[in-house]
Parts: sequence; C-alpha cells; structure tokens
Amino acid sequence: MQVSVESLGNLERRMTFRLPAENIDTQVGGRLREIARTARIKGFRPGKVPTKVIEQRYGAQVRSEILDGMLRESFDNAVRENELRIAGAPRIEQSTDAAGEGELAYVATFELVPDFGDIDLGALNVVRNTSEVGDVDIDKMIENLRMQRQSWTRVERAAKAGDLVTMENWSEVDGIRRPSEGAEKGSTVVGSGAMLKELEDAIVGMAPGEEKTVPVTFPADWRIAEFAGKQVDIHVRALEVSEPVLPEVDGAFIRSFGVKSGEADQFRTEIRSNLERELKGALMQRLRREVGEALVNKYSGIELPPRAVENEARALQAGMAEQARRQGQKIDPSLDPFMEAARKRVLVALLVGEIARRNELKLEQRRLNETMRLIASTYEEPEQVIELYRNDPQLMAGLQTRVMEEQVIDWIAERATHTEQALSFQDAIRQ
Repeated sequence: MQVSVESLGNLERRMTFRLPAENIDTQVGGRLREIARTARIKGFRPGKVPTKVIEQRYGAQVRSEILDGMLRESFDNAVRENELRIAGAPRIEQSTDAAGEGELAYVATFELVPDFGDIDLGALNVVRNTSEVGDVDIDKMIENLRMQRQSWTRVERAAKAGDLVTMENWSEVDGIRRPSEGAEKGSTVVGSGAMLKELEDAIVGMAPGEEKTVPVTFPADWRIAEFAGKQVDIHVRALEVSEPVLPEVDGAFIRSFGVKSGEADQFRTEIRSNLERELKGALMQRLRREVGEALVNKYSGIELPPRAVENEARALQAGMAEQARRQGQKIDPSLDPFMEAARKRVLVALLVGEIARRNELKLEQRRLNETMRLIASTYEEPEQVIELYRNDPQLMAGLQTRVMEEQVIDWIAERATHTEQALSFQDAIRQ
C-alpha cells in the first residue's frame, strides 16, 4: 500500500493511500457466495438463487461494508507505521486524482493530538471531596418517599403553608378584565413557589369561599406581554383547601417500593445502598470537574485541533437545542456561545487520553465489573442487565470508555497536590 502524508497546518494532516481493486472484488465475491448458500428469496430454493440476483440484492451493501473495513484497516496501519497520534475520527473520501491501474485512491483528512510537553501532575491542585450516608439522610429519603405518596383531605379551615388550595381568579390590567367573562380555575400547594410571591402570600389565611383582590407586580419579561412589567389586580376566590396526609411507613408502604419482606430494616438497607450509589456518582462528578479545571488552568495555552473543537461545540449546541425544543423554545443557531466550553472539554479529553497513553494505563476489569454490577443493581433483574451489556458491543464500549475515564481521573487526582474536604451527603449530591 502506497501512503503519503502532508501537513495542512500545525495539527491537521492529509493522507493519501491506494487500495488494490482486485482485493476488494475478491472479498466481495467471497462474501456474496456465502450469502448465496443461505439466502432465502421468494421464488428460489435455498442455495439455488442465481448469482446475478444475489448481486442485485446484496452487492452494493456488501461492497460498501468491505470497502469501509479495508479503508479503516489501511488507515489504522498507516497511522501506526507513521507513528501518528490521531485526535478524533478521520474524514475519508475517494480521491479525485487518478489512481494507478487496478487501484483505488483515497484521501483521509485528520487532526493530531497536540504536543503537551512534560505533564507534571504534581503541579496540579485538586480538592477531593469526601462524604458518607448517615441515618439522617435515610430518614430524609423516607420522608421524601412519603411525600411522593401523600394524599389530600379537604378541610374547612383557612389555608396555611403546605396546603393544596383550589381557586378561581380573574385579572384587571389597564382597566381591562382578563378573561373578559368567567374566571380561570387552578390549584397550587402553598409554599411551593409555583406562583408569584405576592399572590402566594395572599392565599395564606384564605378559607373556602373567601375572596380577595391582590395587587401583583409582574416581571418585565413575563410570558404574557400585556402583564409584563405592570401592576395587575388579581381577584381570587378560594374554592377548596386540602391538607396533606402522609402514609404510615408500614409493611404495605415498604412493599410498594419492591421490598418483598416489608421489613423496615431491609427497607433502610436498600435505601442506604441507593443513596451510596448516588453519592459515589456525585463524588466522581465533582472529582472529574476538579481535575478538569486543574488541567485547563495549566494547559489553556495549548493549541487544539480546530475541527475537534468545532465538532464538540456542535454536539453541545445540538443537546441544548433538543432541550429547548422539548420546552417549546428555540436557541440561537450560532456556535459561538458553545466554543469555550467545547475547547475545555476537548482539552481535558485529549490530556486524559495522553496521560493514560504515556503511563500505559489499562482498563481494570475489576472496576468495569463493579460498575456494571452497580448499574444492574438498579433494575429488578440485575443478571439480565449484565447479560445485555456483555452481548451488546456498543453498550459495552460506552461503559468501558466511561470506566476508563474515571480510572484515569482517579489516577491523576492521586498524583496531584490534593486536599480532602468533607461534605454532608446533601451538599455532596448538590451539583
């Protein structure tokens, strides 16, 4: 295979390589013959489908798959032979230049990992947070679960914080009634912050059937244009007041969360396990952020591959656009607001990869299995989840990437100048 590499900039390269067309044709022919032995096509007996029919049905797909595989293999071989360190995936296209007889020419455009020079991990300053799950955290979680299952009982007293109040209201702004006839009906839990503070404060103390007019100043960016930045008189009538009723933590309540024994001790054990899993993830996220910021602060002056940064910015923008779409909003299509975050993410990813390469760090199977079991434990049939990961190469590859990154982050933090800072469970999980 003939290979030539030329520079397009400090970090961008273009590689031209040629493949023997005969090799491709041979592999395609072999694969089509394999398909012909087992293909089931209406009107033909198995193994008796004419070659021409097989080629028409499967030829294009088989040729594309084999060519793609050969291109990747040839590119990877050329990268190893030329001792190149690639940043991101290459863009491979057929060359417009004439190839030799019996050859196919291709051009791969790619970017290189920058030269980071000496990476002194001891010069990094990292805060490593620690925390643990206490009985008070378990008690708080049980209260949260009780609140999730709370019911409401109608009362005839005045509303207070925590009550569910059903009301109807109409508004008057600039002398105009909204709505012009009737009233809007809705409910709110007092103290939830779902309504503007002036209105929520006014509801406290209102009994069923009581009416009140509340002057409310709306924010300048309020979603209803005719109310934005104005003082509006809101006429409120309380219809119903209901107080919360929390369920008892008895056997039935406990079994409703999948604890078949219904025993309180087992319930608390499982809650502790879930909270510890959440805490472990939160502490790793904090450590990842700490190490990332330390790396960015020290190596921010390094030139980065521009296409890798742009691709990361596009990914960030796409994620934000999808989130906005779900909320019925739109965002500016410009990449500029995402470029700085993209630069940091690319820099950290390249540094983490480079540190792993230089120190010959390998994925620890023990850590991979532990993470897989941890993920599986959140499902009713953990063994089925583990089997799913083991049989799905794409799922397993994603898990391996995640575990390897966490492993390297831990490795960097241990060798950095680090201090430990204890946090409460609630503070630790608050990102």
